Order: sequence, then structure tokens, then C-alpha cells
Amino acid sequence: MTLSVQFLTMGMMYAGGLALGGLYDLYRVLSGQLKVPSWLRAALDLLYWFVGTLVVFTLLYRSNWGEVRPFIFLGLAIGILFYFLVFSRPVIRVIVFTIRAVVTAARIGRRMIDLFIIRPAIGLYRLVLIILGFLLATAIFMYKIVLQLLYPAWRLLLWLFRPLGRWMRLHLVPAGMKTIGQKLKALFRKLF
Repeated sequence: MTLSVQFLTMGMMYAGGLALGGLYDLYRVLSGQLKVPSWLRAALDLLYWFVGTLVVFTLLYRSNWGEVRPFIFLGLAIGILFYFLVFSRPVIRVIVFTIRAVVTAARIGRRMIDLFIIRPAIGLYRLVLIILGFLLATAIFMYKIVLQLLYPAWRLLLWLFRPLGRWMRLHLVPAGMKTIGQKLKALFRKLF
């Protein structure tokens, strides 16, 4: 392994240490802010180490084809230490700010949907119900008035056409139909 490959590997492991520190802070802040249950933390710990291992071995493979040397661990330790001394607090602040911004944006979005979509839809639904109820009440009222106004005319028409109905039954209905109709009428009287 040449000296340039060793420096490249050392730099990549330094970057890997920085990445591990950043992933750890991200994981720590998110699990604290989201109040992850303790049984899920164990699975998330395993996931963190799996992702961290993938990152380190990917960097190691790209820098020196996966050869493990003692200075690799030194580069990782220096990267992690430098991250926690210099970058940890600003990164945590950025993560917390981002979480708060996302939560605030979600609240504002939910409130906007409530104000501009849900409440107008409920108001429109209630308005339609009120209008339909008013129209139904008006229709029922008008129907009763028309029935009361037409009742005398209906009684007059029945009184006028009663003789015509008798004449039609006597002269236009065949004799056999009269007996069938009378038999059916008698049968229904017996049954009901």
C-alpha cells in the first residue's frame, strides 16, 4: 500500500468518524424528541450500528479495497473525537430546530386544512341541510294548503260524476264482469 493510499484511507476514516458522530447525534436527538419506547430503542441501536458499519466499510472499500490496518481505527477515533468537540452542539441545534420547524409546519398545515377545507365543507353541508329543510317545510305547507283548497272542488266533482259512474256500471260493463266483480267484492269482505 502506497503512502498516498494510506493518507487517502486515513482521510476517509476521519470522514467516517465524522459521519458516525453525526449519525449518533441525529439518532440520539430524534429518539429523545419522538419519545421512542424502550423496546424500540434496542432495535434502533442495532439499526444505527448496522448503518454505521455500512458507511465505514463502504469508505474503507473505496479508499483501499477493504484492507484493515491499525491506523484505520485511529482515523475513526480522531474523526469521532473532532466531531464531538467541534460539531456536536451546532448539529444538535440544527436538528432540534429542524424538528421544531417540521412540527410547526405540520401544525400550521393541519390548521390551514381545518380552516380552509373542513370547516367550509361542514358549513356548506349545514347550509344545504337548512335550505333543504326549509324547502321541504314549504312544500309540505303548500301541499296542505292546496289540499284544503281543492277539497270542496273534489267533493263537488265526486257529487257531479256519481250519476255518470252508476250509468257506466249499468250500461258499459258486461253482465259477466258484474258477477265476477261482485264475487270478488264478497270474497274480500269475508277475508278482510
